[in-house]
Amino acid sequence: MNVPSTRPVAVGIDGSAESQAALEWAAREATRRGLPLRLAHAWMEETLFVPTPPDETVARRLLDQAAAEVSAGHPELSVTTRLVPDTAASGLVSESSEAELLVLGSRGHGAVIGFLLGSVSQPVIAHAACPVVSVRATEARRTTEGDEVVVGLRDLGPDSGRLLDFAFTSAAVRGAAVRAVHVWGAPSMFGSDVPDMLQQRGHQPVEDQQAALLSEALAPWRERHPSVRVAERLRFGNASEELLAATSHGAAMVVVGRRLHRPRLSPHIGGVAHAALHHAACPVAVVPYG
Repeated sequence: MNVPSTRPVAVGIDGSAESQAALEWAAREATRRGLPLRLAHAWMEETLFVPTPPDETVARRLLDQAAAEVSAGHPELSVTTRLVPDTAASGLVSESSEAELLVLGSRGHGAVIGFLLGSVSQPVIAHAACPVVSVRATEARRTTEGDEVVVGLRDLGPDSGRLLDFAFTSAAVRGAAVRAVHVWGAPSMFGSDVPDMLQQRGHQPVEDQQAALLSEALAPWRERHPSVRVAERLRFGNASEELLAATSHGAAMVVVGRRLHRPRLSPHIGGVAHAALHHAACPVAVVPYG
């Protein structure tokens, strides 16, 4: 029997417009999921630079003010704060071990920033123990949310379970649909006519096999969430391009995966996740799996 999680939705706070948008998104998500909300601020300076003496009083005031504002807007929500005596990357990775998901702010078409500066962002996403959701500052100005959760599936075996669990749960709490995108074959440089050309040369059985595997991977989650509508998108070609195309019609969220076990200092998250974080207009959830 599945026991409902009581771990919080955690959100990184630094006072920027990006983290403010992340905070509001995280508050709505915690409310949808019936989870507490935890505001975290990692207040120590990165040692690559000449550090400014940290001011714990200022950091505490920042957290308390943010907590008061979100509590006023969401009085039903259980809100706690945590002042993390660490640098942003290390502190937030540690925070992820106790969270159901971790929410970060990002800005436009570029590297995730906000309280994360430059190369600090990818190590957090690459090494977090829980799913990490990147929220753009522009999300604060959206008046409506899309009606689909798009999930990119590279592996259709048991490893896809964590991505599908997150995608179907996120869709269920929104009353949204799931659009499952699976791209097979090598990245194409020949254009959209390649699938027809391959089929004429006898590759149709390969596509049929991939379609069957996709339906098989989705079957248990359709059964667990019968109210969630499901659309399957099977394509040959470039996974990043196809996933971004699927989000172009106002998706509520895009869900991508990254391998759980990576070298400790490696910031790599995978090409598809990297493309989604840089170019998707909606929030991007990066789910560790494998």
